[in-house]
Amino acid sequence: MIYYASCTDTGGRPYNEDYVDYKKIDEEHLCVVLADGLGGHGGGEIASKEAVKLVLDGWEGVSTPALLCDLVQAAHKKIISLQTPVCKMKTTIVILSIVEGWAQWAHAGDSRLYHFLDGKLVFQTRDHSSSQIAVLMGQIKQEEIRFHEDRSHIFRALGQESYLNADTKEQELSPGKHAFLLCTDGFWEYVYEDEMERELQAAVSVQDWLERMKGHLAGRIDGDNDNNTAAAVWITV
Repeated sequence: MIYYASCTDTGGRPYNEDYVDYKKIDEEHLCVVLADGLGGHGGGEIASKEAVKLVLDGWEGVSTPALLCDLVQAAHKKIISLQTPVCKMKTTIVILSIVEGWAQWAHAGDSRLYHFLDGKLVFQTRDHSSSQIAVLMGQIKQEEIRFHEDRSHIFRALGQESYLNADTKEQELSPGKHAFLLCTDGFWEYVYEDEMERELQAAVSVQDWLERMKGHLAGRIDGDNDNNTAAAVWITV
């Protein structure tokens, strides 16, 4: 069985530029897409929604990393076609595709995907940001990204002028309890990885897991926080 839940909140902003949706064909075929329109460029709420809808419309239950890259490219071109001289809309994206015991994902920007197995974090995507580069160069630790001065500097997003190269990965789902979390930076900034693990181990349902993590977020925001959005998937193999 595949269990899915999602949540989104405007936070302290006047409107929500995040968007998340899914397509489920049956208990072996699911696609989840989450996007975060970049503030400061205009049209972020349009860019995120259009990107998610295009990917889901193009996903038909067959998936490879190359196919996900093609869908990201199509969404990238769509966003560019919607831009105007005064509205250079852009958005991050993260895609999770579950097909017959395999998981594939793709992402661009700083919206993340986390993969847990039997309650333990086994993988997380790397942000396409200046602060992630600082981690790779040994200047800061991974957990310090949340407070780094250049964290909001994103160098890969749909709608950018150059060719967009999405990162992809695929993983056969080994026996066990798999959990996936897709989330925007407005979510993971306030929910730490050890808390994701701890709440996953305590949760009785996928919706309960999200609610528990949202409790950590609610305890840390100051009223001026960003939009925050997350989607969770549970699969037992």
